[in-house]
Amino acid sequence: MYKDKTIAVVMGGPSAEEKISLSTGRAMASALRNKGYNVKEIRLVPHNFSEQIKESGADVVVIAVHGLYGEDGRLQSALEMMGIPYTGSGVLASAMSMNKIAAKRVFIGSGIPTPEYMFLYRRDREKQDMVKAIADRFSLPVVVKPVSQGSSLGVSIEKEVSGLQKALDLAFQYDEEVLVEQYIAGQETSVCMMRKPDGSVKVWPVILIKPHAKWYDFNAKYSVGGVDHLVPAPLPEEITHTLQKISVDAYEVLGCSGVARTDCIIGEDGKCYVLEMNTVPGMTPTSLVPDAAAAEGTNFEDLCEMILESAHL
Repeated sequence: MYKDKTIAVVMGGPSAEEKISLSTGRAMASALRNKGYNVKEIRLVPHNFSEQIKESGADVVVIAVHGLYGEDGRLQSALEMMGIPYTGSGVLASAMSMNKIAAKRVFIGSGIPTPEYMFLYRRDREKQDMVKAIADRFSLPVVVKPVSQGSSLGVSIEKEVSGLQKALDLAFQYDEEVLVEQYIAGQETSVCMMRKPDGSVKVWPVILIKPHAKWYDFNAKYSVGGVDHLVPAPLPEEITHTLQKISVDAYEVLGCSGVARTDCIIGEDGKCYVLEMNTVPGMTPTSLVPDAAAAEGTNFEDLCEMILESAHL
Protein backbone atom coordinates (compact mmCIF):
# COMPACT_ATOMS: atom_id res chain seq x y z
CA MET A 1 0.00 0.00 0.00
CA TYR A 2 2.88 2.40 0.73
CA LYS A 3 5.52 1.05 -1.67
CA ASP A 4 5.42 4.25 -3.75
CA LYS A 5 5.40 6.49 -0.65
CA THR A 6 8.10 7.96 1.57
CA ILE A 7 8.14 6.35 5.01
CA ALA A 8 9.61 8.31 7.91
CA VAL A 9 10.66 6.32 10.97
CA VAL A 10 10.79 8.74 13.90
CA MET A 11 13.00 7.73 16.82
CA GLY A 12 15.08 9.06 19.71
CA GLY A 13 13.96 12.25 21.38
CA PRO A 14 14.52 13.66 24.89
CA SER A 15 13.07 10.69 26.77
CA ALA A 16 15.14 8.64 29.20
CA GLU A 17 14.38 5.77 26.80
CA GLU A 18 16.18 7.43 23.89
CA LYS A 19 18.77 4.67 23.36
CA ILE A 20 16.11 1.97 23.26
CA SER A 21 14.05 4.07 20.87
CA LEU A 22 17.03 4.42 18.52
CA SER A 23 17.48 0.66 18.56
CA THR A 24 13.79 0.13 17.79
CA GLY A 25 13.74 2.76 15.04
CA ARG A 26 16.86 1.60 13.28
CA ALA A 27 15.73 -2.03 13.35
CA MET A 28 12.34 -1.11 11.87
CA ALA A 29 13.87 1.18 9.24
CA SER A 30 16.23 -1.56 8.13
CA ALA A 31 13.42 -4.13 7.98
CA LEU A 32 11.21 -1.85 5.86
CA ARG A 33 14.08 -1.06 3.47
CA ASN A 34 14.60 -4.77 3.03
CA LYS A 35 10.93 -5.02 2.06
CA GLY A 36 11.46 -2.43 -0.67
CA TYR A 37 10.19 0.76 0.98
CA ASN A 38 11.68 4.22 0.64
CA VAL A 39 12.59 4.95 4.26
CA LYS A 40 13.88 8.12 5.89
CA GLU A 41 15.13 8.07 9.49
CA ILE A 42 14.29 11.04 11.70
CA ARG A 43 15.96 11.57 15.05
CA LEU A 44 13.35 13.59 16.90
CA VAL A 45 13.99 17.21 17.81
CA PRO A 46 10.62 18.21 19.33
CA HIS A 47 10.70 21.95 18.67
CA ASN A 48 11.68 21.31 15.05
CA PHE A 49 9.51 18.27 14.38
CA SER A 50 7.27 19.82 11.74
CA GLU A 51 10.31 20.98 9.76
CA GLN A 52 11.90 17.54 10.06
CA ILE A 53 8.76 15.97 8.63
CA LYS A 54 8.58 18.48 5.76
CA GLU A 55 12.26 18.02 4.89
CA SER A 56 11.89 14.23 4.86
CA GLY A 57 8.96 14.38 2.41
CA ALA A 58 7.16 11.83 4.58
CA ASP A 59 3.83 10.50 3.40
CA VAL A 60 3.42 8.26 6.44
CA VAL A 61 5.20 8.04 9.81
CA VAL A 62 6.26 5.00 11.80
CA ILE A 63 6.45 6.12 15.43
CA ALA A 64 9.37 4.44 17.20
CA VAL A 65 9.76 7.00 20.00
CA HIS A 66 9.37 5.41 23.43
CA GLY A 67 8.15 7.42 26.39
CA LEU A 68 8.02 11.22 26.25
CA TYR A 69 6.49 12.58 23.00
CA GLY A 70 6.16 9.17 21.32
CA GLU A 71 3.78 7.43 23.70
CA ASP A 72 2.00 10.35 25.35
CA GLY A 73 -0.01 11.61 22.38
CA ARG A 74 2.14 14.61 21.43
CA LEU A 75 3.60 13.28 18.18
CA GLN A 76 0.23 11.82 17.30
CA SER A 77 -1.43 15.20 17.76
CA ALA A 78 1.18 16.99 15.65
CA LEU A 79 0.86 14.46 12.84
CA GLU A 80 -2.92 14.72 12.84
CA MET A 81 -2.65 18.48 12.48
CA MET A 82 -0.30 17.94 9.54
CA GLY A 83 -2.62 15.35 8.01
CA ILE A 84 0.04 12.61 7.95
CA PRO A 85 -0.94 9.00 8.78
CA TYR A 86 1.01 7.37 11.61
CA THR A 87 1.34 3.99 13.29
CA GLY A 88 0.10 3.03 16.73
CA SER A 89 -2.63 4.40 18.94
CA GLY A 90 -4.29 7.78 18.60
CA VAL A 91 -3.89 10.88 20.74
CA LEU A 92 -6.23 10.04 23.63
CA ALA A 93 -5.39 6.33 23.84
CA SER A 94 -1.68 7.13 23.82
CA ALA A 95 -2.00 9.76 26.54
CA MET A 96 -4.12 7.57 28.82
CA SER A 97 -1.94 4.49 28.36
CA MET A 98 1.25 6.42 29.07
CA ASN A 99 -0.09 7.92 32.28
CA LYS A 100 -0.32 5.05 34.73
CA ILE A 101 -2.80 6.94 36.93
CA ALA A 102 -5.19 7.53 34.03
CA ALA A 103 -4.83 3.94 32.82
CA LYS A 104 -5.35 2.60 36.34
CA ARG A 105 -8.58 4.58 36.69
CA VAL A 106 -9.83 3.24 33.35
CA PHE A 107 -8.98 -0.34 34.36
CA ILE A 108 -10.76 0.00 37.71
CA GLY A 109 -13.82 1.61 36.14
CA SER A 110 -14.01 -1.16 33.55
CA GLY A 111 -13.58 -4.06 35.97
CA ILE A 112 -10.15 -5.05 34.67
CA PRO A 113 -8.14 -6.67 37.48
CA THR A 114 -5.17 -4.57 38.55
CA PRO A 115 -3.16 -4.41 41.82
CA GLU A 116 -4.18 -2.22 44.75
CA TYR A 117 -2.68 1.22 44.44
CA MET A 118 -1.95 4.70 45.82
CA PHE A 119 -1.23 7.90 43.89
CA LEU A 120 1.34 10.37 45.26
CA TYR A 121 2.28 13.83 44.00
CA ARG A 122 5.50 15.81 44.25
CA ARG A 123 3.57 18.92 45.27
CA ASP A 124 2.50 17.14 48.47
CA ARG A 125 5.95 16.00 49.60
CA GLU A 126 6.36 18.74 52.21
CA LYS A 127 2.90 18.32 53.75
CA GLN A 128 2.37 14.56 53.56
CA ASP A 129 4.29 11.80 55.32
CA MET A 130 4.37 9.55 52.27
CA VAL A 131 6.36 6.77 53.90
CA LYS A 132 3.79 6.49 56.69
CA ALA A 133 0.92 6.64 54.20
CA ILE A 134 2.40 3.72 52.25
CA ALA A 135 3.16 1.69 55.37
CA ASP A 136 -0.36 2.26 56.69
CA ARG A 137 -2.01 1.29 53.40
CA PHE A 138 -0.01 -1.72 52.22
CA SER A 139 1.66 -4.85 53.42
CA LEU A 140 5.20 -4.74 52.07
CA PRO A 141 6.72 -5.30 49.56
CA VAL A 142 5.32 -2.59 47.28
CA VAL A 143 6.23 -1.38 43.81
CA VAL A 144 7.06 2.34 43.52
CA LYS A 145 7.11 3.73 39.99
CA PRO A 146 6.97 7.04 38.11
CA VAL A 147 3.58 7.57 36.48
CA SER A 148 4.76 8.45 32.95
CA GLN A 149 7.91 6.47 32.39
CA GLY A 150 8.68 3.16 30.70
CA SER A 151 11.36 0.48 30.53
CA SER A 152 11.21 0.09 34.34
CA LEU A 153 13.20 3.31 34.75
CA GLY A 154 12.80 4.77 38.25
CA VAL A 155 10.98 1.66 39.49
CA SER A 156 11.73 0.02 42.85
CA ILE A 157 10.39 -3.04 44.63
CA GLU A 158 10.73 -2.19 48.30
CA LYS A 159 10.47 -4.78 51.06
CA GLU A 160 11.35 -2.60 54.05
CA VAL A 161 9.82 0.61 55.40
CA SER A 162 13.35 1.94 55.82
CA GLY A 163 13.86 1.85 52.05
CA LEU A 164 10.64 3.61 51.02
CA GLN A 165 12.04 7.14 51.13
CA LYS A 166 14.87 6.19 48.76
CA ALA A 167 12.38 4.52 46.41
CA LEU A 168 10.19 7.64 46.41
CA ASP A 169 13.17 9.92 45.80
CA LEU A 170 14.18 7.81 42.79
CA ALA A 171 10.66 7.76 41.30
CA PHE A 172 10.22 11.51 41.76
CA GLN A 173 13.42 12.10 39.79
CA TYR A 174 11.51 10.92 36.72
CA ASP A 175 8.04 12.34 37.29
CA GLU A 176 5.91 14.66 39.39
CA GLU A 177 3.46 11.83 40.02
CA VAL A 178 4.21 8.43 41.52
CA LEU A 179 2.18 5.23 41.59
CA VAL A 180 2.57 2.82 44.49
CA GLU A 181 1.16 -0.67 43.96
CA GLN A 182 0.84 -3.74 46.08
CA TYR A 183 3.57 -6.14 44.98
CA ILE A 184 2.11 -9.33 43.51
CA ALA A 185 4.43 -12.31 43.85
CA GLY A 186 4.04 -14.52 40.81
CA GLN A 187 4.84 -15.01 37.15
CA GLU A 188 5.40 -12.06 34.83
CA THR A 189 3.86 -12.24 31.38
CA SER A 190 3.24 -10.08 28.34
CA VAL A 191 0.41 -10.19 25.84
CA CYS A 192 1.06 -8.62 22.43
CA MET A 193 -1.77 -7.68 20.13
CA MET A 194 -2.70 -5.66 17.06
CA ARG A 195 -5.85 -4.21 15.52
CA LYS A 196 -6.66 -6.00 12.24
CA PRO A 197 -8.13 -4.30 9.16
CA ASP A 198 -11.58 -5.70 9.97
CA GLY A 199 -11.49 -4.04 13.42
CA SER A 200 -10.94 -7.19 15.44
CA VAL A 201 -7.85 -7.65 17.62
CA LYS A 202 -5.17 -10.17 16.73
CA VAL A 203 -3.58 -11.64 19.87
CA TRP A 204 -0.23 -13.40 19.64
CA PRO A 205 0.79 -16.22 22.00
CA VAL A 206 1.32 -15.17 25.62
CA ILE A 207 4.94 -14.75 26.70
CA LEU A 208 6.17 -15.94 30.09
CA ILE A 209 9.10 -13.79 31.21
CA LYS A 210 11.94 -15.38 33.14
CA PRO A 211 14.48 -12.68 34.05
CA HIS A 212 17.90 -13.85 35.18
CA ALA A 213 17.96 -11.00 37.70
CA LYS A 214 15.69 -10.77 40.76
CA TRP A 215 13.12 -8.87 38.72
CA TYR A 216 12.44 -7.65 35.20
CA ASP A 217 14.35 -4.36 35.40
CA PHE A 218 15.92 -2.17 32.69
CA ASN A 219 19.07 -4.31 32.38
CA ALA A 220 17.10 -7.54 32.16
CA LYS A 221 14.88 -6.05 29.44
CA TYR A 222 17.63 -4.76 27.18
CA SER A 223 20.71 -6.88 27.83
CA VAL A 224 21.18 -9.83 25.50
CA GLY A 225 20.84 -12.94 27.67
CA GLY A 226 19.26 -10.94 30.52
CA VAL A 227 15.94 -12.75 30.28
CA ASP A 228 14.27 -15.79 28.75
CA HIS A 229 11.02 -15.37 26.82
CA LEU A 230 9.00 -18.59 26.92
CA VAL A 231 6.51 -18.42 24.08
CA PRO A 232 3.95 -19.82 23.85
CA ALA A 233 3.93 -19.58 27.65
CA PRO A 234 3.76 -22.99 29.34
CA LEU A 235 0.62 -22.10 31.28
CA PRO A 236 -2.75 -23.78 31.85
CA GLU A 237 -5.21 -23.04 29.04
CA GLU A 238 -7.62 -21.27 31.40
CA ILE A 239 -4.94 -18.83 32.60
CA THR A 240 -3.73 -18.19 29.06
CA HIS A 241 -7.29 -17.38 28.00
CA THR A 242 -7.77 -15.06 30.99
CA LEU A 243 -4.55 -13.17 30.24
CA GLN A 244 -5.56 -12.68 26.63
CA LYS A 245 -9.07 -11.58 27.54
CA ILE A 246 -8.12 -8.98 30.14
CA SER A 247 -5.39 -7.68 27.83
CA VAL A 248 -7.78 -7.23 24.91
CA ASP A 249 -10.29 -5.66 27.30
CA ALA A 250 -7.60 -3.17 28.38
CA TYR A 251 -6.70 -2.46 24.74
CA GLU A 252 -10.34 -1.82 23.88
CA VAL A 253 -11.31 0.35 26.86
CA LEU A 254 -8.24 2.55 26.34
CA GLY A 255 -9.16 2.87 22.65
CA CYS A 256 -5.85 1.52 21.34
CA SER A 257 -4.96 0.78 17.74
CA GLY A 258 -1.97 -0.69 15.94
CA VAL A 259 0.44 -2.84 17.92
CA ALA A 260 0.34 -2.74 21.71
CA ARG A 261 1.50 -4.87 24.62
CA THR A 262 0.16 -5.41 28.10
CA ASP A 263 2.36 -6.32 31.01
CA CYS A 264 0.52 -8.75 33.26
CA ILE A 265 1.27 -10.84 36.31
CA ILE A 266 -0.16 -14.13 37.54
CA GLY A 267 -0.44 -14.21 41.33
CA GLU A 268 0.47 -17.29 43.32
CA ASP A 269 -3.27 -17.88 43.72
CA GLY A 270 -3.68 -17.98 39.93
CA LYS A 271 -5.39 -14.59 39.67
CA CYS A 272 -4.28 -12.49 36.69
CA TYR A 273 -3.66 -8.74 36.80
CA VAL A 274 -2.98 -6.08 34.15
CA LEU A 275 -0.09 -3.84 35.21
CA GLU A 276 0.09 -1.45 32.26
CA MET A 277 -0.37 -0.91 28.54
CA ASN A 278 2.48 -0.13 26.14
CA THR A 279 1.38 1.60 22.93
CA VAL A 280 4.85 1.87 21.32
CA PRO A 281 6.37 -1.45 22.40
CA GLY A 282 10.05 -2.11 21.79
CA MET A 283 11.19 -3.67 18.54
CA THR A 284 14.78 -4.40 19.53
CA PRO A 285 16.62 -7.76 19.27
CA THR A 286 15.52 -8.55 22.85
CA SER A 287 11.95 -7.23 22.60
CA LEU A 288 8.74 -9.08 23.30
CA VAL A 289 6.49 -8.27 20.32
CA PRO A 290 8.88 -9.73 17.71
CA ASP A 291 9.21 -12.90 19.81
CA ALA A 292 5.43 -13.27 20.14
CA ALA A 293 4.88 -12.78 16.41
CA ALA A 294 7.71 -15.17 15.54
CA ALA A 295 6.01 -17.87 17.62
CA GLU A 296 3.24 -17.90 15.00
CA GLY A 297 5.60 -17.72 12.05
CA THR A 298 5.67 -13.96 11.40
CA ASN A 299 9.25 -12.80 10.82
CA PHE A 300 10.52 -9.37 11.84
CA GLU A 301 10.35 -7.81 8.37
CA ASP A 302 6.77 -8.96 7.82
CA LEU A 303 5.83 -7.71 11.29
CA CYS A 304 7.23 -4.25 10.55
CA GLU A 305 5.31 -4.19 7.28
CA MET A 306 2.11 -5.11 9.13
CA ILE A 307 2.70 -2.25 11.55
CA LEU A 308 3.29 0.16 8.67
CA GLU A 309 0.11 -0.95 6.92
CA SER A 310 -1.87 -0.22 10.11
CA ALA A 311 -1.02 3.52 9.86
CA HIS A 312 -4.02 5.82 10.19
CA LEU A 313 -5.14 9.36 10.85
